[in-house]
Amino acid sequence: MDHMDRQILSAFRACGGDPRVAGAARALSRAGEHGALWLAAGLAGAAVDGARRRAWLRGTALTAGAHLASMGVKRVVRRPRPAHVEPLVRTVGQHSFPSSHATSAAAAAVAYGALGARVIRPLAAAVCLSRLVVGVHYPSDVAAGAALGALTARLGSRWMAGSAHD
Repeated sequence: MDHMDRQILSAFRACGGDPRVAGAARALSRAGEHGALWLAAGLAGAAVDGARRRAWLRGTALTAGAHLASMGVKRVVRRPRPAHVEPLVRTVGQHSFPSSHATSAAAAAVAYGALGARVIRPLAAAVCLSRLVVGVHYPSDVAAGAALGALTARLGSRWMAGSAHD
C-alpha cells in the first residue's frame, strides 16, 4: 500500500510541472487552508438563503467541526508529510494524515450539497486533488480526510435538516 501511495502521489505531483496546473493547485490549496473556502461558502449561503439560514449555519458548523476533528486525528497519528516529492506549497503543520483540506471539502460537499449547492462537489474534488498535485499528502491521506469529512457531515445531517423546524 505504501509503495502504491508513493507512486500515485508522484504521478499527480508530476502534473504540477505544468505551470497552469501548478498555479491552479496552489490557488485551490490556499483557498482551502483552515477550511476558509468552505466556511465562507456556508456563510454566503446563510446570507443569501434566508429561508434556510439555520441549515446553512449548521452545515457550516459541521464543516468546521469536521476540520477540527481531522486536526485532532492528525495530532494522534503524526504521519510525516511525503518526503520523496518537492512540495509546491508550504504547509502549516508537518503531519499528513488525514488531509484537513479533504476533510473540510468533503464535509462541505455533503452538507451544502444537501442544500442544493451543486458547484460545491466538483470544487471539493478539485481541492482534494490539489493536495496531491502540490505534493503535500499521500492519496490515502486525502481519501481518509474525505471519508472523515463526509461521515461527519452525514452524521450531522439530521441536526442540519431539523433546523428548518426550529
